[in-house]
Amino acid sequence: MREDMPRVGFGLWKIPQGETASAVVEAVRAGYRHFDSAADYANEAQTGEGLAQAMAEGLVAREDLWITSKLWNTFHAPEHVEEACRKTLSDLRLDCLDLYLIHFPIALQYVPIEKRYPPEWLVDPDAESPRMVRARVPLHETWRAMEALVEKGLVKRIGVCNYNSGLLHDLMSYARVRPHTLQIEAHPYLTQERLIRLAGDYGVEVTAFSPLGAQSYFELDMAEAGESLLGAAPVMVAAEAHGKTPAQVLLRWGVQRGTAVIPKTSKPERMRENLAIDDFELSAVEMAAISALNQNRRFNDPGTFTEAAFGTFHPIYD
Repeated sequence: MREDMPRVGFGLWKIPQGETASAVVEAVRAGYRHFDSAADYANEAQTGEGLAQAMAEGLVAREDLWITSKLWNTFHAPEHVEEACRKTLSDLRLDCLDLYLIHFPIALQYVPIEKRYPPEWLVDPDAESPRMVRARVPLHETWRAMEALVEKGLVKRIGVCNYNSGLLHDLMSYARVRPHTLQIEAHPYLTQERLIRLAGDYGVEVTAFSPLGAQSYFELDMAEAGESLLGAAPVMVAAEAHGKTPAQVLLRWGVQRGTAVIPKTSKPERMRENLAIDDFELSAVEMAAISALNQNRRFNDPGTFTEAAFGTFHPIYD
């Protein structure tokens, strides 16, 4: 298994099941070696199919791949963490994950795999008033169970998603196995500079999801059309200066500031475009101008979508 996490990964969120296997194979052909998956994406079996096909065709070897997945909220209780991990491994057709992350610092009531998988957010979608049901599981107990996965050889590294600075400080005070990665939403409208700096102080890698900003959220009605970063003036100016697309500039900005990025696309031409960001460098002036777009605009905010979609107010950011 590889020791380095490729700086540009292939995000699997929102790729339809029927397209996932072929998208994974195309991504491998395009040059991707880092794949970012999760139980909640509901396409891990198809991802596993694509990875198996790519390896069977000799397009890539397992030791050249970096595969990340995530523990869902309903499996936070220590007795369910290994169960969830083994289900992911089975679906992905792997013996070991390169990285396994706590998806959200949100513990929800357990839903057995045989009852509904992936369990998503609602304890009973068919109830008269469907809702989230919180579980009384401290994050430190979940982390201990995550550490056990490393000790058993089921995962090589562990980490967290969607943690704020307070939770990261707390985690570092008790972690026996230190987190490898913090995965957070980060783009020029949400630069997260202090949190990224803190992670760096602790020696924790940062992966930025939604590195293009609003693009992933238009179809979910979680972003307004005018919030696209692709038309932002500093991005367009840099794109013209370097002969690159606005998307390439945004990804280069993310990588150049020290984070990994995981853009998502099903289009082979976009896959290749998103990888082609190593042949130019943004100047300090360009980096500063793009960073100055920050509005602290978070598109993926449980404090907003859990109430709107699941009838439960559950913020995790103040």
